[in-house]
Amino acid sequence: MNVHFELAQHIADKFATLPQVDAVTIAGSLTTDTADSGSDIDLYVYAESDIPPAVRDDFFTSSASHMELNNQYWETGDEWQDAATGIKVDVMYRNLAWVREMLERNLEQHQASVGYTTCFWQNVLTSRILFDRNGRFQALKEWAKRPYPTPLVRAIIAKNYPILRDTQSSYLQQIAKAASRGDLVSVNHRVAEFFASYFDIIFAINRLPHPGEKRLLSVINERCEKQPQHMNEHVQALLRAAGQPNDTISNHIHALVDGLDALLTQENLLK
Repeated sequence: MNVHFELAQHIADKFATLPQVDAVTIAGSLTTDTADSGSDIDLYVYAESDIPPAVRDDFFTSSASHMELNNQYWETGDEWQDAATGIKVDVMYRNLAWVREMLERNLEQHQASVGYTTCFWQNVLTSRILFDRNGRFQALKEWAKRPYPTPLVRAIIAKNYPILRDTQSSYLQQIAKAASRGDLVSVNHRVAEFFASYFDIIFAINRLPHPGEKRLLSVINERCEKQPQHMNEHVQALLRAAGQPNDTISNHIHALVDGLDALLTQENLLK
């Protein structure tokens, strides 16, 4: 993957010429030992003020194919394919103060989200610095290196566990209703949300920052010692059932949550 890092550094060097840019980092599969031949480059540009799209366009148009400039679908970003190597590049623009606030919500205020609670923490911890004007990103990274807060573990469970099947609007209830109506779109949407909360709890139990959306079962099997019994089999069964839902789909949800109950009880994390 040397060519990926060489290209990433070349791009970072261009951003480093702009005075408003504090830091440029690379993260994702290339920095977590999960890259493969199809992996792209995930770059994060931290700036004090916006970098005009025209400036970004001028930087990369000559060396890019399939350029998408100033995407606003999730975060502000640019995407393109490097013409010389064929490598896809995804650049996201952030502000260091904003990222610090996101981490403080987790690490100091112990606030949880519905799924993916600690993804920003994982991103900072696993980022490789390509440019750091005044050492501010390195300082943020050092500040973020700390044990997983136990109050955050409990907050994630409190936020995500009840909506798996206990509340009136739980995923179990919503999926069962959608299945009874033959609403495949709703079933699959809610199954995805169920897994977002379920896996957020698994990573919290194991005191691991959440790695994001990709390769979750592989990461859990490789890095999470504490897992519900037969979790992998039940996950696969629920995914298969979501494709042709009927009144038995609830059985797979119960099997997953029953296993989680046992693990939470074992860890003294279930009230």
